[in-house]
Amino acid sequence: MKNNVRFERDSMGELAVPADALYGAQTQRAINNFPISKQPLPEAFIRALLHAKAAAAIANASLDEIPEAMGKAINEAVNVLLKDADIMQHFPVDIFQTGSGTSTNMNANEVLATLTTPLYGSSVNPNDHINHGQSSNDIIPSCIHISAAIELSEHLLPALSHLANVIHIKAHAVDGSIKTGRTHLMDAMPIKLSQCLGAWASQIEHNIQHIQQLQPSLQHLAQGGTAVGTGINAHPEFAALFCAELSARTNILFSPADNFFAQISSQDTAVALSGQLKTTAVSLMKIANDLRWMNSGPLAGLGEIELEALQPGSSIMPGKVNPVIPEAAAMVAAQVIGNDATITIAGQSGNFELNVMLPLIASNLLNSIQLLSRISHLLADKAIASFTVNDAKLTETLARNPILVTALNPIIGYQKAADIAKQAYKEKRPIIEVAAEQTNLTTEELTLLLDPTKLTRGGL
Repeated sequence: MKNNVRFERDSMGELAVPADALYGAQTQRAINNFPISKQPLPEAFIRALLHAKAAAAIANASLDEIPEAMGKAINEAVNVLLKDADIMQHFPVDIFQTGSGTSTNMNANEVLATLTTPLYGSSVNPNDHINHGQSSNDIIPSCIHISAAIELSEHLLPALSHLANVIHIKAHAVDGSIKTGRTHLMDAMPIKLSQCLGAWASQIEHNIQHIQQLQPSLQHLAQGGTAVGTGINAHPEFAALFCAELSARTNILFSPADNFFAQISSQDTAVALSGQLKTTAVSLMKIANDLRWMNSGPLAGLGEIELEALQPGSSIMPGKVNPVIPEAAAMVAAQVIGNDATITIAGQSGNFELNVMLPLIASNLLNSIQLLSRISHLLADKAIASFTVNDAKLTETLARNPILVTALNPIIGYQKAADIAKQAYKEKRPIIEVAAEQTNLTTEELTLLLDPTKLTRGGL
């Protein structure tokens, strides 16, 4: 050991490694080979990989594939790592590496071998012991599923449920407010603000349901298929015991896939989940843009609501306040849509028995889940829950809306109603006033027929 390095050996020879690094030669080769993005795989993926290594060790020990004491020591080493606040310093391998994720798998194997050896009291080998009964080709696809399943269960689904709940609460609070509806961004028939928000909540709830429908597929794992799906070098009972141990560790029910070949050679479930995350992003962008439009102005825009003021909006225009949370939500949505395009391309890179863009899929999928989880909370708490309604502006706009004449179609006919609407637009007069002049209906009858509250109830 010299100059703060030590020398490690693998099947390709000797290599200098930082003296204090827990990893070994294979990880260092990957660091040297892939100085590309300087971004490692997400922490959620690394944590899932460590849970998988612990589950594999316990399963192998129970099958007498490795000594029981070694299995316990590996499990202990995993638990030590999972409690390390600076865990990612030990996992520096770039996202853009070998397409199977072998470098990341060996990174974990080497770190755990280093930590386990003193706990076990004898040498523990990264390949022969930590990786026993496994291949990068089955554990990396498995960890894409494991990490995504954990992130959905613990973060995204609760965040979306929170968002839907906040929208429902706000809808109830603003039920008395009626606004001008808009189609093609043009004035349309009245709508309750609560009906507008109810549509948002329904969008989010449908996204929750569709994500939940994918959870069972996500919880089926490739683990046990090893190199190409045949299960070579893994005990026949390993996959089932692995999933049982992993389920106990995560409180999520995992099971072996019914076809290891499909799980290793393709990433169809990840692609399907990404597609649903994209749909969720589209829903959030719709909500964000509605909020931006309704908040626009406040003088020269719609000015129907006022979002919570969170920060100064301009470096040059004093007093300007911008809709920063909806803007952030729109950018998150754009990123998730882009991630989905990347995952789609990566998903079709299953060449014969192995997909060779696994790290890219893992990174983008988890990025989408994490971004959507975080922005859902912010959109709920700092935009929807806290906006105020400008009822005076809503009432003023409704009173001048000639489209209300639509309600008179069954009485006076479409053409006559259109003439009245055009005259009201041209003369900038209230629709009731013009309709009273152009029909036999009294002002009292028109007031009743064109009552915005009544019109929000459709044919009732």
